[in-house]
Amino acid sequence: MRSGFVAVVGRPNVGKSTLVNQMVGTKVSITSSRPNTTRHRILGVLHRPGAQVVFVDTPGLHRPRSVLGERLNDTATSALSDVDVVLVLVDATAPVGPGDRLVLERALREVRRSEGPRLVVVVNKIDRASGDQVLERLVSVKAAVEAIAGTTPDGPSAAVEYFPVSARAGGGVEALTQHIVDSLEEGPPFFPDDVVTDTPEALWVAELVREQLLAKTHDELPHSICCRVTEWEWPHIRCEIIVERDSQKGIVIGKGGEVLKSVGIAVRATLPEGAFLDLHVKVEKHWQDRVEMLNRLGY
Repeated sequence: MRSGFVAVVGRPNVGKSTLVNQMVGTKVSITSSRPNTTRHRILGVLHRPGAQVVFVDTPGLHRPRSVLGERLNDTATSALSDVDVVLVLVDATAPVGPGDRLVLERALREVRRSEGPRLVVVVNKIDRASGDQVLERLVSVKAAVEAIAGTTPDGPSAAVEYFPVSARAGGGVEALTQHIVDSLEEGPPFFPDDVVTDTPEALWVAELVREQLLAKTHDELPHSICCRVTEWEWPHIRCEIIVERDSQKGIVIGKGGEVLKSVGIAVRATLPEGAFLDLHVKVEKHWQDRVEMLNRLGY
């Protein structure tokens, strides 16, 4: 059997979670068009005959503006060590910029280590880009890798593989997945056949609530929202929605409680029949910069 760990990294909103969900074949990470949707290290396990691949979905690497942002970067960077393959995602619809180069630098730093991971660069969102854009992005990201790592025949850049894919539509994903499987060494499985993620149920429900809130609230709220399950006595689940200001509390609740009600309906539809989801909104001023609060929230 072949088995191994694959870290999926990139700047915010390049489609990391969508790609992991596509490769695993089921939803293990929440997704959103807003940057920095992923805040935790999420594992997705792909089972194939004779192979098991454990994908590590990570927060987007970015220039942090809060203590939370610094911790998200630390989570992403720490995922690069002790894996067999690193997938670096770039966006086919946007030029290769400083954020992409930062991710490549950190990935290549690990690749240079003795017995470090192999690097695969994935140009994502080809369904939204023209053929010329995709080609230009492949050329420019290869040039960025060579500028960072050099072009010697036996250097780290020589072993990098490049794959254009559409994580959303699935184009090119099977070829990428098969390449990853073929590149892994022989080893034992890390999880039983029926396990696709190690995410605790309470965290999963809290993330589903946050995903629905991101879909239904305004653009100024995503970074200000945090969700946590505070009680789990089946079938009763109490989930706390944390915001930073009173005005945000009103937006989350909505006129006549409309937003909160629609979020509850959408999340309950994904839970076993009979689940009772109790949503509460709480204001915690500047929670993103309060160390004790971040510790309590598991960041």
